[in-house]
Amino acid sequence: MAKIDFGGVVETVVTRKEFPLAKARRVLKDEVIAIIGYGVQGPAQALNLKDNGFNVIIGQSEAFKRDWDRALADGWKPGKTLFDIEEAARRGTIVQLLVSDAAQRIVWPTIRPHLTAGKALYFSHGFSITYRKQTGMIPPKDIDVIMVAPKGSGTSVRRNFLSGAGINSSYAVFQDATGRAEERCLAVGIGIGSGYLFPTTFEHEVFSDLTGERGVLMGALAGVMEAQYETLRAHGHSPSEAFNETVEELTQSLIRLVDENGMDWMFSNCSATAQRGALDWAPRFKKAVLPVFRELYECVKSGAEAERVIRVCGRPDYQERLSKELAAIRDSEMWRAGAAVRALRPKEKARAITKTTKGISGRKY
Repeated sequence: MAKIDFGGVVETVVTRKEFPLAKARRVLKDEVIAIIGYGVQGPAQALNLKDNGFNVIIGQSEAFKRDWDRALADGWKPGKTLFDIEEAARRGTIVQLLVSDAAQRIVWPTIRPHLTAGKALYFSHGFSITYRKQTGMIPPKDIDVIMVAPKGSGTSVRRNFLSGAGINSSYAVFQDATGRAEERCLAVGIGIGSGYLFPTTFEHEVFSDLTGERGVLMGALAGVMEAQYETLRAHGHSPSEAFNETVEELTQSLIRLVDENGMDWMFSNCSATAQRGALDWAPRFKKAVLPVFRELYECVKSGAEAERVIRVCGRPDYQERLSKELAAIRDSEMWRAGAAVRALRPKEKARAITKTTKGISGRKY
């Protein structure tokens, strides 16, 4: 395992050099990996494992026609590699529970009887185990409980695999009943296409993940974008100008510079006016949002956020309400302007994105 200095803190990181694919295949040569759920992470992890030569089967309810049809389109064969959830759980020696957090509580009574001694229960998110008092998901003591959490959507997991880049993942062992839990965990992590595996705990993963999703990665980003767009529009700027200055330049230019060499490098490669303004205003934005992030983290840590998610996502009309919320975003002026701007991009680029993500989820990236 590699020792890497992260800003003065030395951490252990597992790479494909220390744990090559050949070793992962040896570790899992007698295992049947049952992927439960073919929605978001399921297709990417299943296809990557299959392409890497592992024995993979799918457990998916035929009642969810979209996901069942997606599995069929990706080449999984009913009765051979595609089964209902209970049968897949019975056959699997490593059961990867990749349905949504809300759905995991629902399928748990079906899966639990088939988690017999020596099997491994695998997650890609620490939610159900960390908040097991709320979810009721208490694993039996004689199985391994492991996690590999890719730092990206299923689309990114598959796309990075196809490009050869791999994706960063966190990994953790919650319960080691066989003495092989960590080895199995790392082998699956390499099998799904992880380039780097960072050790964590189930608790730390879910605390950071929920904070990140509600914060910088999605919630805060969406809120800040809307605030800037509305401010520009209120002062007479056109929809295209407001969108370009709020979203397009960020996603198509600046964030890529940050990705390449860091924030300071991005600042160094912008105009002096932009550079000076960003450096001067950044502390004010930090001061404004820091109290919100502290409140958010406490809500996550206390379990209050988990309780709210379980309650809201468990409502019978949740999907209907969600569709309305997403439609409101899509139909807002800012994102209608965004659709018009994206339509102007070169067709070659759009085709490249579609080709790269083909077969991941049946949808364009």
